[in-house]
Amino acid sequence: MNPGPTSPPTCSQRPGFRLIIVGDEILSGKRADKHLSKVIDLLKARGLALDHAEYVGDDPERITAVLQRAFESGDVVFSTGGIGATPDDHTRQCAARALGVALALHPQAKDLIEQRMQDMALEQGKVYDAAASENLHRLNMGVFPLGARLIPNPYNKIPGFSMVQVHFVPGFPVMAWPMIEWVLDTYYADLFQTRAWLERSVIVFGAMEATLTPLMERLEHEHPGIKVFSLPSVDHPQWGRHIELGVKGAPGLVALAYVALLAGLAPFHLKLGPELVQS
Repeated sequence: MNPGPTSPPTCSQRPGFRLIIVGDEILSGKRADKHLSKVIDLLKARGLALDHAEYVGDDPERITAVLQRAFESGDVVFSTGGIGATPDDHTRQCAARALGVALALHPQAKDLIEQRMQDMALEQGKVYDAAASENLHRLNMGVFPLGARLIPNPYNKIPGFSMVQVHFVPGFPVMAWPMIEWVLDTYYADLFQTRAWLERSVIVFGAMEATLTPLMERLEHEHPGIKVFSLPSVDHPQWGRHIELGVKGAPGLVALAYVALLAGLAPFHLKLGPELVQS
């Protein structure tokens, strides 16, 4: 049985991790995206990796389609942006549409938003008026798909929300990043990889990837548990045209696979450059 929209994330197989970045301002270049590199770092610090990333503008039909794929994927998905209450914020509504559920003001979100508005009034030396039109409008930021679970916002109390395995946070990095960390540490700690991880690679000159592919396939077949990677470059400022060829995985497995990699390169009589190590 598939989990309903209120169920906490569960998966019989190890899920992947995805990132959805919503906003016309990113696609137009008005703002530079900072989420992709940060989420990669947050995952890497926990022994995890990002498997997929997607950008989408403020178009409800496109957002709904992206979220439908996210809900169906079985992966852990973080969606940043579009959960505010201005006319160009559509993510909350699209999430409800993608799941076929209604929207409603979340009681706990309402309390948190009202606390934030009271704090703001106090900071400004004003009397908080719950019936003021602007305050009633701000409550829309707590209108979530039915069954949503809240994601606490340490910056200003206005929460994000989760539906099944998809987690929605604001577009502002100062809010989004600690909220994503909270989700990872709260729901997915059992997936963290605490064992050491190592990459070893060598710069290869004068080779074509197609020529090296049989070697790469053989290494992965003969050394289960490691991944072989090939990163070609045509205009590197230091090494020019080259391929960075390497293996990654647990240190013990990498040590054996890297020796086999160098041995496999020998018959090609290629010029090799620096060897690189990253842990």
